[in-house]
Amino acid sequence: MPGTSTTAIHGDRDVHPSRAVARPIYQTATFSAEDAETFAQVAVDRRGHDFYTRYGNPNHAQVAAVVAELEHTEAAMVTASGMAALTTAVLALVTAGDHVIGQKSTYGGTASVLQNLLPRFGVTTTLVDQTDSAAFERAITPQTRLILVESPSNPLLQITDLRAVADLAHTHGILTIADNTFATPLNQRPTDFGIDLVWHSATKYLNGHTDVSAGVLAGSAELLDRIWDVGVLTGAVLGPFDAWLLLRGLRTLPLRVPRHNANGQALAEALEGHPAVVRVHYPGLTSHPQHVLAAWQLSGFGGVLAVEFTGGFAAADAFLGQLRYARRSASLGGVETLAVHPASMWRGMLSDDQIAGSGVPLGLVRLAAGLEDTADLVADVLAAADAVAVKFGEAR
Repeated sequence: MPGTSTTAIHGDRDVHPSRAVARPIYQTATFSAEDAETFAQVAVDRRGHDFYTRYGNPNHAQVAAVVAELEHTEAAMVTASGMAALTTAVLALVTAGDHVIGQKSTYGGTASVLQNLLPRFGVTTTLVDQTDSAAFERAITPQTRLILVESPSNPLLQITDLRAVADLAHTHGILTIADNTFATPLNQRPTDFGIDLVWHSATKYLNGHTDVSAGVLAGSAELLDRIWDVGVLTGAVLGPFDAWLLLRGLRTLPLRVPRHNANGQALAEALEGHPAVVRVHYPGLTSHPQHVLAAWQLSGFGGVLAVEFTGGFAAADAFLGQLRYARRSASLGGVETLAVHPASMWRGMLSDDQIAGSGVPLGLVRLAAGLEDTADLVADVLAAADAVAVKFGEAR
């Protein structure tokens, strides 16, 4: 099997080949057929790419080919966003009367799907402490059909034992789906641990340039066909140009991820023990309570860390205001460093009680390290933390 860089560059080589070195953009809503028989066939092909762009497009197929090979899966498909990938998959895999298990520490949008959307369709949900593998087993009911995990989790960087959850689920005939956005297939491949389905907000690392909203699902062809049937109905289609941009971003993923990993580690080590900081959440630190599991499951610890400040909400806000290079912005995974205050951002998706239930402290800031020079980023965050320490009486 070729290496990751070769895969990222050549994984789609046989999908609509042409003499163009850069893949053409198939900016078309529909495709013609030479005869009635061909037209009838392409109209029913699941995950096809030459009938109607809502059903699929050559640019979609090219992205899917690369992602499937990177994730070690049989197939993949693209959607208009990460949330479109999640909701389309869940709606395809569960029905009224079913039960779904999720995590307490998870992305706010995922938590909202589990707590606010699915109950409207008669699907019950249970959120468990992902650091306790036995909690997943305790939550299983005869109606459980799906376990949804995220590791490392957003924003607390907690680790789920993917092998333990997958083995448990398979014993009970339950499907599993993992959010691999933070790790990327360069740092972690959930299907290698037995997870059935992987999804990404491809807006993040897979694209890597903060100029596309996209989602990707990867798994068996059978599962992807079921999800595609629902996706055609919901119409969460990715535009051809956005798919082309995503493909371009994937080409450099194996070059970018190691730098994100290095910068994330450097920022975590620089801020750990600072007087203004209560705790740094980063699985690459030996102080992380799941560091041993993280080191076994991940080949790199990623570019995202969470920093908890002693002064609470006000200190977190002050820290963001002092940063020079890190922009106050949602999202992550781009070439630039971004910082966000989750307690502020999630108030539009979750109630205060739901935020409190997720265990996210009010003084927590999520830093997503970009590709800037490491020394510049370290100096930036330390200067901001020093300013917070002075303001809140914790100066060293």
